[in-house]
Amino acid sequence: MQAMLSRHWHHMPAGEVIDLLETDPEKGLDTFEVGHRQERFGRNVLTQKKGKGPLLLFLVQFHQPLVYILLASTLVTLLLQEWVDAGVIFGVVLVNAVIGFVQEKKAQKAIEALVRAMDSEITVVRAGEKNKISAAKLVPGDLVLLQSGDKVPGDLRLLHSRELRIDESALTGESVPVEKQSQRLAHDTALADRNNMAYSSTLVSCGAGTGVVVAIGDKTEIGLINKLIASVDVLTTPLTRKIARFSGLLLWVILALAGLTFLVGTVRGESLLDMFMAAVALAVGAIPEGLPAAVTITLAIGAARMAARNAIIRKLPAVETLGSTTVICSDKTGTLTQNQMTVQRIMAGGELFAVTGGGYAPEGHILRSGKEVESESNRALADCLKAGMLCNDSRLTRTPEGWKVEGDPTEGALLASASKAGLSTEGLQRDLPRIDSMPFESQHQYMATLHDAGAGRERIAFLKGAVESILPRCHSALSGAGVKGPLDSDSIHRRVDEMAAKGLRVLAFAQTTLPAQKDSIRHADVGGGLTFLGLQGMIDPPRQEVIESINAAQAAGIRVKMITGDHIGTATAIARKIGLVTDGGKLSAISGAEIARLSDAKLTETVESCAVFARVAPDQKLRLVDALQRRGHVVAMTGDGVNDAPALKQADIGVAMGITGTDVSKEASDMVLTDDNFSSIEAAVEEGRGVFDNLVKFITWTLPTNLGEALVILVAIFAGTQLPILPVQILWINMSTAVLLGLMLAFEPKEPCIMTRPPRDPNAAILTAPLVFRIFLVGIMLVVGAFGIFEWVLHEGGSDALARTAAVNVFVFGELFYLFNCRSLTCSMFTLGLFSNRYLFAGVGAMAALQLLFTYLPSMNRIFQSEPLGPLEWTLILGVGIAIYLVVGLEKLFHKGRLKKRAAKTA
Repeated sequence: MQAMLSRHWHHMPAGEVIDLLETDPEKGLDTFEVGHRQERFGRNVLTQKKGKGPLLLFLVQFHQPLVYILLASTLVTLLLQEWVDAGVIFGVVLVNAVIGFVQEKKAQKAIEALVRAMDSEITVVRAGEKNKISAAKLVPGDLVLLQSGDKVPGDLRLLHSRELRIDESALTGESVPVEKQSQRLAHDTALADRNNMAYSSTLVSCGAGTGVVVAIGDKTEIGLINKLIASVDVLTTPLTRKIARFSGLLLWVILALAGLTFLVGTVRGESLLDMFMAAVALAVGAIPEGLPAAVTITLAIGAARMAARNAIIRKLPAVETLGSTTVICSDKTGTLTQNQMTVQRIMAGGELFAVTGGGYAPEGHILRSGKEVESESNRALADCLKAGMLCNDSRLTRTPEGWKVEGDPTEGALLASASKAGLSTEGLQRDLPRIDSMPFESQHQYMATLHDAGAGRERIAFLKGAVESILPRCHSALSGAGVKGPLDSDSIHRRVDEMAAKGLRVLAFAQTTLPAQKDSIRHADVGGGLTFLGLQGMIDPPRQEVIESINAAQAAGIRVKMITGDHIGTATAIARKIGLVTDGGKLSAISGAEIARLSDAKLTETVESCAVFARVAPDQKLRLVDALQRRGHVVAMTGDGVNDAPALKQADIGVAMGITGTDVSKEASDMVLTDDNFSSIEAAVEEGRGVFDNLVKFITWTLPTNLGEALVILVAIFAGTQLPILPVQILWINMSTAVLLGLMLAFEPKEPCIMTRPPRDPNAAILTAPLVFRIFLVGIMLVVGAFGIFEWVLHEGGSDALARTAAVNVFVFGELFYLFNCRSLTCSMFTLGLFSNRYLFAGVGAMAALQLLFTYLPSMNRIFQSEPLGPLEWTLILGVGIAIYLVVGLEKLFHKGRLKKRAAKTA
């Protein structure tokens, strides 16, 4: 039984597998042995990794430098007995923690979805009797009977199969159901090509088969994926990394300045209590209390905008991550393509025809040299289409979501192509009713049907199948005029090669006549003497809108790479059609077998230059994403199957498909596309860039205030004068302006040409050198204005309360005017449209009204120790605000001019 640990069951003969598993190929396991193995191997379920408990998960949300600052701010305000302010600040912390807790709790459901995916009922043979049991009770060595519609309960080595086809797209990415057989395979056969195996959680499309269980639970291929999901570390996003670095730096700067304030004042002989309160005032002033709320709300607004463009955000930081994306790794089937097989080329009567239209919808035309033709104008074309429609066990149905195929996707494509020529299944079946059929079998590689052509007339047999199987059986070919002529095999093979080079899957069609009394069809009846009718070449075509989206992504400096389980020929054909290129305009592709032979170091080099990765196994998808991240890329990964879940979780942003995606892939993702369309990713990237721009605008707007407030306190201590602003007044400035002014920047529309600039460097700081300069410039202007007016009011005989009220208003109205500068970090606000952000004007009006209440309402005067101002003070205050607006406008023009000169020199 130790042999059960083998991972190479596909390489063993069926008899050897039976012997190693100590089971009976006819009767299965006896009841006693089943009980013994259940005790030994356990239940057929996936082990869930023990995650953090709810309490620990909640507490972890507070483990961030920025939150430490806010908690310190809460503690400070409590010491000052400012209960309302403390409650507001802590409320911000609490809301952020709850949001993070909910998002992480959802992410933990990925493995639970895998467990649900394995739960089903299955038919087994035990002690010679058929029984329906829960898949969870399966043991290695059980004999399992598969039929159409079944979910495979464990990994099986097939012993017998009859027309068995299994949909493995969720596991391997294969776009069409895989035809199964029971013969042994080579040792190095790739997972996607092991057609003598049936894997857990895949679906039986048609046919029947018998297999012996070789692996259950965690030992199955899906179990390995489960382990990969559990072992993948959840990466921090570019935003969280930058905010963490920024917050950490800010924390030390605040502590250093507060300590310096306390030390200098004490050395100058001031009282310890006064200096402690001054240090507290500086710390409160320097802490950007509104930043966490601004980040959360800006991301939430971005998420709402993305939802309107078919992208549902599951984890808020993913909004900004999209804007940082440098590489998009996309699955092929259903994302870049329509996930509907479509006939695109027909060769009949020596002529080549193109077929328009996509998917299973019977809408399109048959073209010859670009002109529409009637099928009856070419007898070979008409009979080739008839053969595809009659030698067929599937049917097309119209649903509210569109046309769907019930049965094999390849047969659905044949039905659609015949319908485009005006043929109908009902009409043909009425004129040529089916008498008998031989289903497709792997050893023969064709399907045949026998039809009644009318009383006293010879029967007609139609065949469809692989070219190498049909062509040797033909001795003639039908011409366009309906005349049988010599068969030109070389010419047909050339056409096949041409179609295959374009990634088309090619089927051949033939017919023959049999005696009128013939009521059944056998292989001997179609062993030779057939008439060749033609070829039909089909492919899962690319979505039309994807080509434009890929061009837009590449123009934005984002590389697009295809990672698929499909064949390399099909993948490269689709890649050429949609314009996937790497540096130098060339298309480079690599297979999963080649990836397996590469070391991690070599793979890290290869991923940069390669655009197509085909026949890729689940663990290789994970390796590819990891290799790209090691090169410093911010990776967005799309997927819809169980096999995609580990890579989705590893990627900086995992993108799952909303329509075709499995629960597992959705739970592991950061974003879900409601329309399964690559174009929605490009739209989401655009929105993500806009979100990051608005976050930078907020930070650039808020920091001068914090800097100015800290410097005002510092200057007062160094100068030996009283504090121009009290701690409670600083809190008023920070909280009111952050909500009514700063948050309005979250509603700023995207700036023009946002998708023509290259992606941001993931390692770059949030603030560039020019923005840091601007922050210091505005901060110093606020200090000079506030301190200057404060001292002037005192000099003119005004009270401390009046002077402080003037200083507070300098900060508020300075921020208000500076807000208009921050609508664009590089251009004038007039380039965006003066009234393009109506929320901003509403916020400005509300802030001005609130500040008037702060200044003139008696109750506010008592709470904040303020005093009504006169016209002269207001003139000076507004003068400072206007000066800030004009100076920053000039600084922008100067910086823009320098950039133009630099660009002209480089050109």
